[in-house]
Amino acid sequence: MSAIRAVVFDLDGVIIDSEGVWEQVRRAYVAEHGRQFLPDSQDRMMGMSTGEWSAHLSHEVGVPRSPEQVAGDVLARMAQRYRAALPVIDGSVAVVRAMAERYPLALASSSARLLIDQVLDTAGLAGAFRVTLSTEEVPRGKPAPDVYEEAARRLGLPPAACAAVEDSSNGLRSAAAAGLAVVCVPHGVYPPAADALAAADMVLDGIADLTPEAVQKLR
Repeated sequence: MSAIRAVVFDLDGVIIDSEGVWEQVRRAYVAEHGRQFLPDSQDRMMGMSTGEWSAHLSHEVGVPRSPEQVAGDVLARMAQRYRAALPVIDGSVAVVRAMAERYPLALASSSARLLIDQVLDTAGLAGAFRVTLSTEEVPRGKPAPDVYEEAARRLGLPPAACAAVEDSSNGLRSAAAAGLAVVCVPHGVYPPAADALAAADMVLDGIADLTPEAVQKLR
């Protein structure tokens, strides 16, 4: 096993408490078009890339707009919500800054590039990450390993030398499939499935418990 030499953070549910905002915005948008989520829509969309979740809403949920139109509509609403009030998780900014003093950091997010940049600028974290990556920029979204494999490649490290910090089922599956050491910080409202949680090397009660000393124990 390689010693951990870098840390890759997820964004939604780890740094910002945005999963509920995503659900509210997308449910309201779908309802405006006379449709409703499928029973598994919320779970499936957590981790999907922009192209994947917009196609789901268009083709499977039945919103009468193209995937490109759906993406543009929903992302505009998300950006507006973030401008009004960014839902930063208590302690997450301090944790990221502390980890950046010890390790090179990357961000591997299912959010669109425009939202990633807006969030990091607003939270004052734009300079903390050497690499920021959206699943828009890789062939497949989470749970596929693409975004974590590419984040490690851009850091110049093998995946086994990186730790991932995740909260969602698909995020945990993605990081584990890529071969990273996996730290899970479960979301209280959207907890990961049992099989995904079992892939984690470490489970923390909250993001404030993530320390360089904890990361050292992973390998």
